[in-house]
Amino acid sequence: MKKSTIQLAKMFCLGLLSTALAFTSCSDDDNPEPDGDSSFELVRDDFQGEITDGEVILASGTYKLTGKIVVKDGATLTIKPGVTIEATNLDPASDRKEIRYIAVAQGGKINVEGTQQSPVVMTSTTKTPGAWGGLVICGRAPINVGATASAEVSDLAYGGTDASDNSGSLRYLRIEYSGYSYNSEKEFNGLSLFGVGSGTTIEYVQSYEGSDDAFEWFGGTVNAKFLVAINTHSSVGDDIFDWTEGWSGTGENWYGKRTNNGNRGIEADNNSNTHTRTPISNPTIKNLTLVGAGAGGSEPQAIKMRVGTNGNFDNVVLSNWATGFDIQHDESLAFITAGQLKATNVRFINVPTKAKGTNTAGGSVDINSMFTENNDATGAGNGVDQPTWAQGWTIGF
Repeated sequence: MKKSTIQLAKMFCLGLLSTALAFTSCSDDDNPEPDGDSSFELVRDDFQGEITDGEVILASGTYKLTGKIVVKDGATLTIKPGVTIEATNLDPASDRKEIRYIAVAQGGKINVEGTQQSPVVMTSTTKTPGAWGGLVICGRAPINVGATASAEVSDLAYGGTDASDNSGSLRYLRIEYSGYSYNSEKEFNGLSLFGVGSGTTIEYVQSYEGSDDAFEWFGGTVNAKFLVAINTHSSVGDDIFDWTEGWSGTGENWYGKRTNNGNRGIEADNNSNTHTRTPISNPTIKNLTLVGAGAGGSEPQAIKMRVGTNGNFDNVVLSNWATGFDIQHDESLAFITAGQLKATNVRFINVPTKAKGTNTAGGSVDINSMFTENNDATGAGNGVDQPTWAQGWTIGF
């Protein structure tokens, strides 16, 4: 009898313990994930302000971007898979300080942790190009417009001497309807990279229906893989990929397509004021597809290179452009003569003028030696069609 009483007591205690554990487990599941250790006050329906310390975590669901977010030196913004950041409509009567965009200052970090099945989406309430700013990252890598400079669309400092500077990681991110314009000379892109260093990871990023450039590099050394840009809207009018100010990183697996009368597939510069200013823009681009809208558009060139930029291309598909390669100015042409600016394994599809050269004086120069052709070139992976790596997280194909 005594033994049975002890056994019953043990069973009763175990039952209480199991119930407590089950209750604790359910309670934990019901609680939201922590939003980090920053002093920043995270409000889901009013996401704006400066993140000055610690880490802010966007864990799930939708966050309403009601102004600008600036991630300052020493702070981190982490965005988990499947999160949507939606820029709300700008009140036409409001101060321009309320323009919606996300910016990372020198020393700050952004970690976008999307997946192929659950990408992170930065979008807007109004589904038209130019509805909000976009994403701006400023690093401490070298540029050629001075030791440092001020970013044109956030006024943040960028540039420096740290080629391996780390501003975080972007993986499986889609940026939609960006490109807000202050005026004709000052306009946001989809993703703007100002002096960003090679310690930063940029992979699997799409710009969709942005009104200015989809991706633009202002100096820096950052590498970028698996980029997609799709532009179809009539108001989208600028380039797909753009670099200037001494960018010297690498690009791999880029796909750009426009069906409207926008500008170029690639617009590439070094320094407009002093073409020989160092560091020289000199990226290496491998596995590239650019699909245009034919001979229409204001500047229907697949790739325009000028004012002293260098560059190297391999495995390229150019389809439906009036001109393939358009190279301007003596300094860029000199790199062709030296055998440095070149493109190998290029496939032209419906491109009447494969290459056009123009010196600084405006004279024509034969530059056909800069490229070699290969009708089996695959470009970004599947010729003009959607690459396998772009399936599941992109839109617009």
